[in-house]
Amino acid sequence: MAGHDLANDPVKGPVKDPATQRAASESRDEPALAVGRRAFDKSQSAPRSGSIGMVLLVALLLVAAAAGLIYIGPDYAETYILALLAVLGTIGVFALFAMASGIMRMASKDQGNPLLKAVVDNAFDGIVVTDQAGRVFYANATYLDLIGAGDDSDVRPIERVFIGDPDVSESIYRLLKAAREQRRSMEEVRIANATGEPARWLRMRVRPLGTGRHDSKMTVWSIADVTRERERQENVFQELQHAIDYLDHAPAGFFSVDGKGDIVYLNATLAEWLDHDLAQVGAGSLKLSDIVAGEGAALLTTLNAAPGDVKTEVLDLDLRTRSGKPVPVRLFHKVAFGADGAPGVSRTLVLNRARDDGTDPQRAAEVRFMRFFQNTPMAIATVDKVGGIARSNARFASAFEGLLSGGRSILSVVAERDRPALEAAIAKAASGQGDIAPVEAALDGKDERWASFFVSAVEEEDRDGEAAIVYALETTAQRTLENRFYQQQKMESVGQLAGGIAHDFNNVLSAIMMATDFLLNAHKPTDPSFQDIIQIKQNANRAAALVRQLLAFSRKQTLRPQVLDLGETLSDLGMLLKRLIGEKVTLDVVHGRDLWPVKVDISQFEQVIVNLAVNARDAMPDGGRLTVRTANVTAADCAKFGHKGLPTADYVLVEVSDTGGGIPQDIIEKIFEPFFSTKEVGKGTGLGLSTVYGIVKQTGGFVYADSEPGRTSFRIFLPRHIPGVEDQPVPAAATVALEGAAAAAANLAKSAASDLTGHGVILLVEDEEGLRALNARGLKSRGYTVLEAGNGVEALEVLAEHGHVDLVVSDVVMPEMDGPTLLKELRARDPSVKIIFVSGYAEEAFAKNLPSQEQYAFLAKPFTLKQLVAIVKETLAVTAQ
Repeated sequence: MAGHDLANDPVKGPVKDPATQRAASESRDEPALAVGRRAFDKSQSAPRSGSIGMVLLVALLLVAAAAGLIYIGPDYAETYILALLAVLGTIGVFALFAMASGIMRMASKDQGNPLLKAVVDNAFDGIVVTDQAGRVFYANATYLDLIGAGDDSDVRPIERVFIGDPDVSESIYRLLKAAREQRRSMEEVRIANATGEPARWLRMRVRPLGTGRHDSKMTVWSIADVTRERERQENVFQELQHAIDYLDHAPAGFFSVDGKGDIVYLNATLAEWLDHDLAQVGAGSLKLSDIVAGEGAALLTTLNAAPGDVKTEVLDLDLRTRSGKPVPVRLFHKVAFGADGAPGVSRTLVLNRARDDGTDPQRAAEVRFMRFFQNTPMAIATVDKVGGIARSNARFASAFEGLLSGGRSILSVVAERDRPALEAAIAKAASGQGDIAPVEAALDGKDERWASFFVSAVEEEDRDGEAAIVYALETTAQRTLENRFYQQQKMESVGQLAGGIAHDFNNVLSAIMMATDFLLNAHKPTDPSFQDIIQIKQNANRAAALVRQLLAFSRKQTLRPQVLDLGETLSDLGMLLKRLIGEKVTLDVVHGRDLWPVKVDISQFEQVIVNLAVNARDAMPDGGRLTVRTANVTAADCAKFGHKGLPTADYVLVEVSDTGGGIPQDIIEKIFEPFFSTKEVGKGTGLGLSTVYGIVKQTGGFVYADSEPGRTSFRIFLPRHIPGVEDQPVPAAATVALEGAAAAAANLAKSAASDLTGHGVILLVEDEEGLRALNARGLKSRGYTVLEAGNGVEALEVLAEHGHVDLVVSDVVMPEMDGPTLLKELRARDPSVKIIFVSGYAEEAFAKNLPSQEQYAFLAKPFTLKQLVAIVKETLAVTAQ
């Protein structure tokens, strides 16, 4: 900072430079006092409050009063004395009041402490006391020397000393502002000498004199010459700059990294090797992982030591240039650990091993081995007899980061239950045994992780205590895939079993339901057995519902998907859900905005929501809250849910949550299995959630359960439907083929009230003899001529014998020749023949074996007599049109 020339003061002209008066004190950084210099103290020149003349006058008055008694007669003497005493008493009382009020004061024996005054007068720092108007009340000798004051009339406040210098005046202005605000402040200013002598530095401080009313209005200024101190600081700074310059351009690299992995220092040599611009390397802008190739950074960040220790590791690994090129180096990595065991900032020396002139083949071999060792995808470590890690590669440090204990034992990586097996394998290797079986072990930690450990012996124990080599390969992904595949296989196997059982049951139930229809037609409601027949039919219907749930789980039921807006569907379902869950449970339906369309079977989707709502109700016997929420989930948001097996795509999410007790984590993986239930015996079939699983899977979606105490959520992800060609209206002729069963169900009520009799020749093909007889009897009772066949081959023979038939009603799964094969043979003989397939399996199970434009109707087993005759008449009616 440019300063003011004290040797040429603008007010008093040239004055003697005080530096010439301090030659004896150059070894100290303090100014010397001028010989005979006295401090300026305006308070010492103030007039005394007492006067000897007043004392003599009072004495004369008292003598005169006493002498007056001589001239006063005895008669008046008493009165005179009383009057004189009264006057003196009055004067004394007024004097006491004046002293109490501060009008009069007793003169102190000393006006101040002479020791303290001498200290301030002769202080090394210049001290001056001013009032708010800038008047100087006190200045010690050092201050007078600093400003070059010739006499008391030359004493000036600081702001007048440095007037005219803009740089110094700026600092003085800030100090004056602090003085007015009665607070402390400090500034350092550089004072330049016009005579060519070196500039000086002054440190100025300001503070109020005291806290009292009078003292707070006075300001104490102190000025110290800190030129030598600043020179020492500049020298230290220059030495530091030289040291940094030496370190920056040393023939070895150097960097420092903190505990967070941020590079806090990088010398110029290393920056040049790695092609980094030092000007762009700021605090936190460069990470350790930016300069260390592969997983080598983990070797530097996973060091462990006792609190207060200093640890140095020698590591061979690759650094990475800004363009990604590897640079083989040897690191001398030194880290000091704090009292809490946390690593401090490192000091790391880097030796470049890439500069090889070909004269050292051993170094080239070491570099090749280092790259092989550090870049292998298998974690490798050498251990002593008790499992203590002597050294490890980068993959080991990265894979097991956070699992190694302070003692760096490989046993701490493994879960406690598997440690004995790994410990035994290391002991075998330490004793020189070979062919040690791999150890499959769970890793320690919160997450479920697995690894295979391969242990081999070293030839002989070396000086570092290495007794065995451990190779570790993490198998978490493999085990997860195996478990998922096993679960999928199990579900598929159970589904196939359930589908097969359902098919057989459907045949039995079809016969029972058809027989009950005949019995109901033959008995009047007043007959004693009529109610028993009704009971049989109701139980048959309940059994049919259970079979449908089995088919739903096995994904072999017939779906009639259509494009839906789930928001509208859930709104329509709201009243039914409220009746199902009861008054104790509060229902909240939260609709997402602008939901994408989905393509689902509306009745099956409603069944899914109903099943989940009933489960939630049962989980909240004392009441609670059931929330149904919908939202769009983009492909980018899929990963946020963390669900395994959920492909990245666009979905519409339906989330059903309740506030029940939750599902225990040990059984949550089993809840979608058929017949698995946590309810009491007789209070559930165990097919509710398996039905949900099957319907969602058959629709192409995914369902996941997430539970904790007080909250259970089922998330259903349905694929977003993009309208295409398949959404265009189908021709009228194809409607019968693709929507036969749905049309029959929709017209069931109308058909019940209409005439279901008809005429025509029907070929009935069914391998179950009892069921075939009942179906034939029913059709004959409605006026149809029925030809019967036990399989496809017999059907062709009957057709060849009889000739033309109006309609074929055929089972799908039959011996010798199944239904789809029969249809192909019939088309070859008569392209216009009409057919109705009946099956206990889903339509999709056999539709893939037929041409895409094939026309047929479908009726799912079990069915009633009314459903059979209704679809027969409807199909014949469409044929007639």
